[in-house]
Amino acid sequence: MATINLGSIKFNWKGAYNSGTAYAVDDVVSSGGSSYVCILASTGNATSNGTYWEQMSSAGTNGTDGTDLSTTLTTQGDILYRDGSGLQRLAKGTAGQILQMNSGATAPEYGTAPSGKVKSITTSYDGSQRVTSSSSYTEASNTLQLAVTPESASSKFLVSFDFTGGGSASSARFSYGIKRTTGGVITYLGDGEVVRTHEVASAYSTENPMTINITDSPNTTAQVTYDVVVKAQSNNAYINTNGTAIGVLIEYI
Repeated sequence: MATINLGSIKFNWKGAYNSGTAYAVDDVVSSGGSSYVCILASTGNATSNGTYWEQMSSAGTNGTDGTDLSTTLTTQGDILYRDGSGLQRLAKGTAGQILQMNSGATAPEYGTAPSGKVKSITTSYDGSQRVTSSSSYTEASNTLQLAVTPESASSKFLVSFDFTGGGSASSARFSYGIKRTTGGVITYLGDGEVVRTHEVASAYSTENPMTINITDSPNTTAQVTYDVVVKAQSNNAYINTNGTAIGVLIEYI
């Protein structure tokens, strides 16, 4: 009966090429990151010899074809992007920076966050009435206040207090303002001693509505506290006569 040589019915993986191994047709080896299939049985003929081997697959180039990025990304926080020629490293930015496109819209970059963005909002509520006969500005018992720790020394603040006030008699006169009592330079804010002065000639029971708004740049990362202050120019001065004082502090850049 005639004998028919069917050869191998599948590829035979032999691992890394070894010059001392006898290879048969359809044996497959690796060499230099590529793979080769034997097309003519032999021993000692390197995979570069086209008489005995054909290349099945080719190794990529490290850092270009995506097989090895360790030489491109070198530092924690790096990111990878592609420019016009290949993969590139963008080093991490600094604290507070944002990722954005460059002016040519061709590559990412880190930059300073735009101004005018709200960073935090703090509110307070006070349900207690205050009274003073002092002719000097006095804090409202350290309770009608707003306090926050700035996210950065460049933070700016919009401070607003809404409350009611009045005097002990129709002839009473009184003034209100805002004082920064902690954080940065401890000072009354605005031009002169107070931001805004309200002088109302009526009894406190009238519950005169008061609103004081100021902006401030304390230039600190320590806690900042703002208090409503009041002084009586005659008789007694009342603050928060109906017990519904509200404060809002907005931090922005």
